[in-house]
Amino acid sequence: MVRTEGLEPSREIKRQWTTKRGEQREAWIVHYHDQDGRPHIQTFERKKDADEYHATVAVDVRKGVHTAPSRSVTVAAAAEHWLAYVELEQRERSTVTHYRAHVTHHILPRLGSAKLVHLTTPHINAFRDDLLRTLSRPLARKVLTSLKSILKDARRRGNIAHSVAERVKITVDRRGKKRAEIGVDVPTSDEIRRIIAAAQGQWRAFLVVAAFTGLRASELRGLCWKDVDMKRSELHVRQRADEFGTIGHPKTQKSERAIPLGPFAVNTLKQWRLACPKGTLGLVFPDDNGDVETHSKILGRGYWPAQIAAGVVSDNGDPKYSGLHALRHFFASWCINRRQDGGLELPIKLVQERLGHSTIVMTSDVYGHLFPRGDDGSELAAAERALLSPGR
Repeated sequence: MVRTEGLEPSREIKRQWTTKRGEQREAWIVHYHDQDGRPHIQTFERKKDADEYHATVAVDVRKGVHTAPSRSVTVAAAAEHWLAYVELEQRERSTVTHYRAHVTHHILPRLGSAKLVHLTTPHINAFRDDLLRTLSRPLARKVLTSLKSILKDARRRGNIAHSVAERVKITVDRRGKKRAEIGVDVPTSDEIRRIIAAAQGQWRAFLVVAAFTGLRASELRGLCWKDVDMKRSELHVRQRADEFGTIGHPKTQKSERAIPLGPFAVNTLKQWRLACPKGTLGLVFPDDNGDVETHSKILGRGYWPAQIAAGVVSDNGDPKYSGLHALRHFFASWCINRRQDGGLELPIKLVQERLGHSTIVMTSDVYGHLFPRGDDGSELAAAERALLSPGR
């Protein structure tokens, strides 16, 4: 229970003294009691600093959120509290591993010994600038986000009154960012046909589902037969497998979704199910023992050999598309393309739902340039004539 009444009022005292060398010294001392009635003393060289601290303490004590410097934890201790909280929230092992790497390699070397109450916004801005000087912008942004999460957790625990990092940001630099290009980053329809035709057995089924559902690699590795509805010709994304092979929840709430399957995909899955290795997890694309297949084996034994066999290669003879995400890009382009070009011509909101993007802005940022324009050529000319014709 926070004490707000009956406490001795806080006060400032000016102290003056003479050193052994005869030098005159002075300091300003703030005496106060925190919300729990514990007395504290804080010393400052300047009256201005004492006044500011005095005013801040008075407000925080009334709110019951003050933490005295003598009782403040370090950034290192707060980071361990946050990591323990993340683990208790049952975040994926890979996520916790990445967070711990941010803490160990980037946050602790720079701020680990600092007490939370001594952190200021200028300190956090200096931390931000140092990250940008030494790391890539995307990684620096993730590390700063982890530090913000540490301070947010410290505030939740009552270790700080507010986070001094709230307004410190690293923006996403989109200048010069290359857009996904068909035939360069995104397989063409002809390339997909050739890759599927060249693939064999389980890899053929895998690549068919990947290309015509747009599932993430983790979702494909975690897909189970109970979530494939052959009668209704659709599959449901309800789980995923992380990089350690652990089955967990999808990436976000929006990632849980139902995706329709065409007759070709359904028939391919029916054939594959007869030969699929059985396991306790009931996975659609398991390894030979029925367990979660590794990402590297999918690439090395399935995706890359199929491209080479299909002649979908770069100038040096390597597979043209190195990552499985290219198949997700293809699915997005197929959803977006006009029907006369062999696509589904879906509205952007439906494309977002099929891909499991958390926001429509994400879909627009990544794939907006692929949507056909409605003001080109003859359509624009017809609109002009209609607008300028007499009698309107």
